[in-house]
Amino acid sequence: MINLEFTEEEKNSLYYERFHHPHPRVQLKMEVLWLKSQKIPHKKICQLAGISPNTLLTYLRDYEEGGIEKLKEINLYRPKSELESQRETLKKYFEKNPPATINEAVYRREKLTGIKRSPTQVRKFLKSLGMKCLKVGSLPSKADPDEQEDYKEKKLEPRLNEAKEGKRAVFFVDAAHFVMGAFLGFVWCFERLFVKSPSGRKRFNVLGALNAITHEVILVTNDTYITAAQVCELLKKIAALGITIPITLVLDNARYQKCKIVEELALSLSIELLYLPSYSPNLNLIERLWKFVKKKCLYGKYYENFSDFSSAIYECLNDAHLKHKKELDSLLTLRFQKFNKSQIMNV
Repeated sequence: MINLEFTEEEKNSLYYERFHHPHPRVQLKMEVLWLKSQKIPHKKICQLAGISPNTLLTYLRDYEEGGIEKLKEINLYRPKSELESQRETLKKYFEKNPPATINEAVYRREKLTGIKRSPTQVRKFLKSLGMKCLKVGSLPSKADPDEQEDYKEKKLEPRLNEAKEGKRAVFFVDAAHFVMGAFLGFVWCFERLFVKSPSGRKRFNVLGALNAITHEVILVTNDTYITAAQVCELLKKIAALGITIPITLVLDNARYQKCKIVEELALSLSIELLYLPSYSPNLNLIERLWKFVKKKCLYGKYYENFSDFSSAIYECLNDAHLKHKKELDSLLTLRFQKFNKSQIMNV
């Protein structure tokens, strides 16, 4: 028999905690000890609290050992899953063979370990490994992650650091070809909606130079083709800005950009052309701007004629750094996606 003595202060604390403690298990413990403080027989306490004599004895011993603070400790028994013993094996397997669905994970895990578990249990286990269901991204098959990282560290980042300090103007250059048609996206609606699709396939071509710091865009547009002539026109527009610090253009290896006429004009205008490694759109900041434009003025919108279509794109690009400054400051950060070889799927 455990004999406990309770002060009035302890009784009041037990009474308060039995109603106000946030955890129901602790509330039950406080209830039991409060009943004990009222000199109610053990058998009656078990009936009132719905607990066994052994549980009552455990609570009383906890109180005897550490008082109310001891009662507030919560030590729930959680038996370890059989999957835990296979944790490292499964982790290494799923790193090399990522499942597309939970049912696929259930099948593969059972085949590997012989242990059958429900989809819910397997989902919980995958999350405990740190796995998440993420959309697979695309990477040009010929891209070289090591070459990209070397380029970024030795060429791109030093120039961007100078740009942040106001010692260099860096522009990211690329061409986008917007085909007049239906751009389908997601909207909140009460029933499925449809957007008209205009006839014809007329293109609005945009050659842009995005300032890495101010996010202002210098534009050359047409509805025919982008050639070296348009690149030269863009170079002259940038030179006409009257920038007094060194200028660098970051651009890909498209033939109309990497040709003698462009390189000679850039040299005469004292503009540095910094060509990206092959297959490296992830290092070209302006690629994010093209997606932004589609989201803002094309997805789910219908333009009756090409003039309205092209004007919407031009105005969005021309005013984006003013009208959407907050969004662009978040979108166009100078952090670039890099690819570890472990991230590249070979299956």
